[in-house]
Amino acid sequence: MKNVFYKENKTTKELAYKIEALNVAYKTLEPSIETIRDLLRKSLLKSALYSARIEGNPLSLSEVNEKFSKNDSQNFHQKEVSNLLSAYLFINSKNSPKFFSKEIILKLHQFIMRDISFQAGNFRKEHSAIFNQAGIAVYLAPSPKVIDSLIDELILFANQKSVPVLIKSAVTQFSFEKIHPFIDGNGRVGRLISAYILSKAGYAYLSSSLEEYINENKTLYYEALEPAKNANVFIEFYLRALLETAKKNFSKITESNNKTENIGLLPRRNEILLIIKDHPGCSFDFISRRFGNVNPKTLHYDIGQLLKKGLIFKIGKTRGALYQAKE
Repeated sequence: MKNVFYKENKTTKELAYKIEALNVAYKTLEPSIETIRDLLRKSLLKSALYSARIEGNPLSLSEVNEKFSKNDSQNFHQKEVSNLLSAYLFINSKNSPKFFSKEIILKLHQFIMRDISFQAGNFRKEHSAIFNQAGIAVYLAPSPKVIDSLIDELILFANQKSVPVLIKSAVTQFSFEKIHPFIDGNGRVGRLISAYILSKAGYAYLSSSLEEYINENKTLYYEALEPAKNANVFIEFYLRALLETAKKNFSKITESNNKTENIGLLPRRNEILLIIKDHPGCSFDFISRRFGNVNPKTLHYDIGQLLKKGLIFKIGKTRGALYQAKE
């Protein structure tokens, strides 16, 4: 980016090296499809939730799980998280475009602002500014007249193969925040863009739930975004966030691999067990919605085998019985 100064230093190189090492180690683990699905399902929901919480959404993870199980999409805060989840699922899907483009930026904004703003998917036509947590304007965003050209420049940078991916994802997010092309949703779209770049480069599972770290270190995050042209502070914060997130996710994968090997369950039964662990007290109907192509009798049999192994227990005896995983 012409107007954004950044330079790799000893600290950022060391952080990037550690992240790369974890990524190589992850690939040698060869996690099962069920482990990958479970981690991705949990991580994308947490990414959506914490990206919304960074912007002030008050919902907790347990509240989101409860509302999803009840299919409650009327609540504004729930809709905000649900929209973000759709966006995160999109960027991590095989159907998402291979190359970064203006169309992706607008589509991500459409996702997060669906049924929330009439300006969803449209760049702003008025002047705007970035405010700190105290409500003080710390940065005057570029004129609406130059947004298209700045976005074009950003896209050229993001598609360069010569820039290391970890640095590229950080600088692209930082630069996008400075362009501030939308009236609302810039932070959420910026985090989605960096997640998209990492996903396409094969870092999806180690970078998932990065937003949780950012939410826990919100003050440092906003301070790192404040400098108008120097991205170095943000790059270092971003890589530290990525490294800590990668460590957590790597541990989860290792632990899940060990549990799956020890239990020796068939793939679908392991997935049912993981769903019950994710959603304590869920019903058979809730579980069956996750397996639309599986006969209910087969699912009942699978659950019966989990009960027989003592991995879960049943609360109630009627059709409305609930299932819970044993600690």
